[in-house]
Amino acid sequence: MRPSFRLSALPPTLRALLADPPLSTSLTVNGWLKSVRAHKNVAFAELSDGSGGGLQAVWKGKGRADGLTAGTSVQLKGRLEKSKGGGQAVELIVDETSVLGECDPEPTNPAQRAGNLSDPEETPPRGVPPGSRPSTVQNGADRRDHACEGRTDEGLARLVRVNLTVSSQLHLETPTLALSRAYTLSPAFRAEPSLTSRHLSEFYMLEAEVAFTRTLDELLDVVEDGIRAVLKRLMWEQGVRAERNRSDLEVIAGHQSEGDGEGHLGEIRGSSASDTNTDGSTGSGTDFEIRGERPPLVHILNAANRPFERITYTDAVTLLCSAHEEEQSFVHTPTWGEGLSTEHEKWLASHLAGPVFVTHYPRDLKPFYMLPSDADPSYDQPTPPTPPTSPALEGTETKPDTDTVACFDLLFPGIGEMAGGSLREYRTDQLERAMEAAGLDKEAYAWYLDLRRFGSVPHGGWGMGWERWVCWVTGVGNVRDVVPFPRWKGHCKY
Repeated sequence: MRPSFRLSALPPTLRALLADPPLSTSLTVNGWLKSVRAHKNVAFAELSDGSGGGLQAVWKGKGRADGLTAGTSVQLKGRLEKSKGGGQAVELIVDETSVLGECDPEPTNPAQRAGNLSDPEETPPRGVPPGSRPSTVQNGADRRDHACEGRTDEGLARLVRVNLTVSSQLHLETPTLALSRAYTLSPAFRAEPSLTSRHLSEFYMLEAEVAFTRTLDELLDVVEDGIRAVLKRLMWEQGVRAERNRSDLEVIAGHQSEGDGEGHLGEIRGSSASDTNTDGSTGSGTDFEIRGERPPLVHILNAANRPFERITYTDAVTLLCSAHEEEQSFVHTPTWGEGLSTEHEKWLASHLAGPVFVTHYPRDLKPFYMLPSDADPSYDQPTPPTPPTSPALEGTETKPDTDTVACFDLLFPGIGEMAGGSLREYRTDQLERAMEAAGLDKEAYAWYLDLRRFGSVPHGGWGMGWERWVCWVTGVGNVRDVVPFPRWKGHCKY
């Protein structure tokens, strides 16, 4: 049976819901109120989630919509019924209303004032940003296949051309809080002078943001579902072009093994044979291999078919410390409160026999905008966690800060870190305190704080280095070999 390529982890948008409305069925929808009309015993509002579909919500009863204003983000539970009025075929009869983010109706609200629309930082975050809707047409005119269904941002493209940037993430949140889902594949420039086979000074970053994402598990589901859907399509899609892609991958793999060694394919295939799972139980890591069929592509087959492992940073360091004590196998001693080195990342992916999410890193290792773990409903471990005993800290009085944030790094065999992301701090007061703790000027981030002040919603996102992804898929050992004109530290000839 041919596998499904659909991103099942994402709930349907209003546009998809209205294409085939389930009448008289209880459902939950999310979005922003574009207008509110209250009468004596009934109230109406237009709900939008940025997907291109609008839904009329109806509250029956006196005062049930009191306090709701244009721009407020809400979660509504109710049922769809045929509309008694004109202008829409169906409407939502609301049973329960949850306000996710309030929106001050005063003129300071960016959703209700005319700003300098040529400045991406002044793009109104609510309704439809001027640069966002034209870019949906631009997206249709450039029909490339992307791992994440979403929208590009015209203002973001202007920003990248002006400034060197390590990430588009902060600015990508602006269209996300109007369109619900957004992505960009943009040039990025590495801040630190890394000189390894996995790093370039200039590279492309695929970044995505998803609104109404409340738990880290939900975000991980979207990332995993998207990656595995792409790999399944690569392996099983029918057609001349699809078969040519698979043949090209086999040619590249053959070239690696005959001429330049196996790149990182040998390391990848070695990891597939591991029989140790996250919980310590045994089970063949090759259960999903198609033996005898396209062996050069076995790493893709395994990743496409096998669910990704998930492990907390604390548990990962515990595993690393145990391995280090038994084998003294690491150059860098694993220590709770410090970042994982490449050798640690590769060992974890190999030990767990495939891609693995490492979650909930210490707060001090991550940026200010990440949501604390204790605000993630899916985080069921004790807070603060108990750090493992590290050989590097034995005999000292050092006590690391045990606060963690709802984030992840996705590790791949032979590569190490492939992607990273987090839930974002969506609460204004907590974000301001995080900025102060980081020593940041809140005035410089006033536009970013406005996204929280006016109709904020729980959301999250992630980023993936595009050339590193191509390296893993093809099995090429050096990221410079998948770029026509690579630029790295000390080398910028072209």
